[in-house]
Amino acid sequence: MRERHIVVAITGASGAIYGVRLCRELLGAGVRLSLLVSSAGRQVLREECGLDWRGDEEAMAAELREYFRAAPENLAYYGENNLLAPIASGSSAPDAMAVVPCSMGTLARIAAGSSGNLLERCADVMLKERRTLLLVPRETPVNVIHLENMLRLARLGVRMVPAMPAFYHHPRSIDDLVGFIVGKVLDQLGIENDLFARWREET
Repeated sequence: MRERHIVVAITGASGAIYGVRLCRELLGAGVRLSLLVSSAGRQVLREECGLDWRGDEEAMAAELREYFRAAPENLAYYGENNLLAPIASGSSAPDAMAVVPCSMGTLARIAAGSSGNLLERCADVMLKERRTLLLVPRETPVNVIHLENMLRLARLGVRMVPAMPAFYHHPRSIDDLVGFIVGKVLDQLGIENDLFARWREET
């Protein structure tokens, strides 16, 4: 059985920890992962997570594989301007793409069909090839433009998983709250997980 190939993109919205945790869970589930990080995403990773990932594409790939303890065949990294990357073409489209967290600027450009960088191009590929595209928007409050963009994409089949953690599972830590959102993302990607207690589930 062919292993699943999923792209995770981390943008400049607050909540980079969601993207990092998702990468770790996907690799642990045996998924082949391609990671994209926008320049604003790098800044948020540094500010919120203390992760100072920098350098060219090759250096970043090596640093990420060391951080996640992943083999080269399991984790690929592509720079945001590398439009020659395989994931930029529908002929080698990944099975799914998750933008976690997704800034409203990124969401707007995806909704407009912009392909100004690899992240936007890959999202466009997912739409045109009718593959799973999932966004985790992280903004509050939202304005009408944000809502209209989300509605436009939802009507195209894009899965929206806003970073809205619940409390019925009685979280005791930030990690519990992060696990809830990442678990919901994994559910939408069809990957079994036990990152949070289900409603009325015995714990």
